[in-house]
Amino acid sequence: MVASQISRFLRWLEGHIELGLAGLLALVATGVWIFAAIAEEMVEGETHAFDTRLLLALRLPGDPSDPLGPPWVEELARDVTALGGTGVLTFLTVAAVGFLWLQRRRSTALFVLAAVTSGMILSNTAKAFFDRPRPDLVPHGSYVYNASFPSGHSLMAAVTYLTLAVLLARGFAEARLKAYVIVLAVFVALAVGVSRVYLGVHWPTDVAAGWAAGAAWALGCAALARYLSQQGAIERGEG
Repeated sequence: MVASQISRFLRWLEGHIELGLAGLLALVATGVWIFAAIAEEMVEGETHAFDTRLLLALRLPGDPSDPLGPPWVEELARDVTALGGTGVLTFLTVAAVGFLWLQRRRSTALFVLAAVTSGMILSNTAKAFFDRPRPDLVPHGSYVYNASFPSGHSLMAAVTYLTLAVLLARGFAEARLKAYVIVLAVFVALAVGVSRVYLGVHWPTDVAAGWAAGAAWALGCAALARYLSQQGAIERGEG
């Protein structure tokens, strides 16, 4: 039953993986709206009860210093959260830019670099603007050094992995390959966000806002890439 559901979903995804400019822009608008709605509720203090309840639900009852699960789960969460860290994302971006450059897709390489760099600027600017304190209900399972809202790991994971996946998918002729790389990118971005809440370094709404803003930015970049490709400003994909 589950296998058939997954199979039907993948077939649907294969048929809809190529979104036009209008579809991409609609998704961008949705992401921006979700981010704005969460930000408004957060500023008004309406999210505190929800954030607290969900954050404590991931801790042992009566002992908020201990996350649910055996020690290896917490270690795995640290490994996963590193996938959204500055070092890993910088390495992936430089590696992708270098690969595209060697393929002589130099306009695309510069576009990827600009998309990820501007996403990082967006993340840092939003953090400075909202200046939300980090959760103080539980000990932090990872080192933190800036404001909490939105989650930079979640935002930048969405920006980087989705941008790379969408541009990589443009080079595939087979729909199932396009679907595979995009689903994988979404999974990694979601896993990074969940790990941030599990480790107690972000409120859940920080992560949700990071996902929304990061996805909107990545899809906006995808729409721009499609437009520039149609204009001949960057290289067309092979698919």
